[in-house]
Amino acid sequence: MGQPVREYLLTLCVTAAVTYLLTGPVRKFAIAAGAMPEIRARDVHREPTPRLGGIAMFGGLCAGLLVSAHFTNIKSVFEFSNEPRALLSGAALIWILGVLDDKWGVDALIKLGGQMIAAGVMVLQGLTILWIPVPGVGTVSLTPMQGTLLTVALVVITINAVNFVDGLDGLASGMVCIAAAAFFMYAYRIWYGYGLEAAAPASLFAAILMGMCLGFLPHNMHPARIFMGDSGSMLIGLVLAAGAISVTGQVDPDAMQLFAGSERLAVHTMVPVYIPLLLPLTIIAVPFADLVLAIVRRTWNGQSPFTADRGHLHHRLLEIGHSHSRAVLIMYFWSALIAFGAVAYSVNNASVWIVLGIVALSAVGLGLLLLPRFTPRAPRWAERMVPPRYRRRTAAAGADNMNDTDGAASEAGSADAAASGEEAPEPVPAGLHGATAIGDRSRFQDWRRVDSRH
Repeated sequence: MGQPVREYLLTLCVTAAVTYLLTGPVRKFAIAAGAMPEIRARDVHREPTPRLGGIAMFGGLCAGLLVSAHFTNIKSVFEFSNEPRALLSGAALIWILGVLDDKWGVDALIKLGGQMIAAGVMVLQGLTILWIPVPGVGTVSLTPMQGTLLTVALVVITINAVNFVDGLDGLASGMVCIAAAAFFMYAYRIWYGYGLEAAAPASLFAAILMGMCLGFLPHNMHPARIFMGDSGSMLIGLVLAAGAISVTGQVDPDAMQLFAGSERLAVHTMVPVYIPLLLPLTIIAVPFADLVLAIVRRTWNGQSPFTADRGHLHHRLLEIGHSHSRAVLIMYFWSALIAFGAVAYSVNNASVWIVLGIVALSAVGLGLLLLPRFTPRAPRWAERMVPPRYRRRTAAAGADNMNDTDGAASEAGSADAAASGEEAPEPVPAGLHGATAIGDRSRFQDWRRVDSRH
């Protein structure tokens, strides 16, 4: 067991290292190429930030596939399966489409068509759903047309679910990394535990996907220095969908009869991760819920489902009072709870303790979610030992202090402007609840006043 794990770990590290090292030069290239869109009304950040981070992530994907092809236990995936080549072909198409969208912008319908074409290319090379295991019934074989339509639908849904959730620094890459980690645990268990070689490609895809996200995450954490853009979000969505298709539609439960006892029991054992085939809820439950709510909300308001707005789940977390970092961590928590909860349930679905543990952690998650609504106040004798926000003070005193501080700052700024003979600079627009997404970076505020002749 140790040798395959070491090879997967090395593949993950190489992918992460290449992605991390490429992100810096890619950021400089994006700035030089002008891939820095203007701030939109729905954006949380308050400073133009370069995109095209997907270029570095695609480089990490290629490096991971190249290195893993030379390992003793993993190279059989490339010798007996065409799925890695199918993944690379579809990823290249979706990546090119994303780069064009990050630089010049692409119409939503054209992007949808490109996603379907990328999925179709993977289907033509063998990465498709061949059968569906149905609990209590057994394996249901699909016709080529049915398998193609189901594969394309799963790819498009997963890509757009990840793309929709990419709204805060580090959110999409972190959530997909958590989902990929849970997915790797399940796929590796099927491959090594049951001896099914058909699950090996899914294990490889999940390890590479974790490396892509971990390598990009240090550059994308708040405050982000670069965004992955559609070139990155659509890419990691496609890789995640490819892993789900590989382990779900390629692994035949009939091969597990010797280990599980019967075909129906084998299907029942694998139900918790076969559910994501229809609607990838246990793998990307939070992004998918955000996607469904966004479509319902926009359609209800008479808008196109592809119209951007500020109604996503991460926007709602900011509106109720969570900070940027706390909102991201809350989304991480729910993604980890759902993904790893599904894996734990698939290992032992008869255990009551697993269900009770999931319920208890869900209660903790709800408490963290509603924390800004119930800010605790420390007793007066303990006020000196807690942060200022937990101390009891009158609203009037707080308002007076704020007014005095703002007034002094305004007068000082006006005096400086009058002394220099220039107009006072415009105030930097604040984000939700008076906080900008990048914090205090005063060196960017007066950039218009710099004389270009010097």
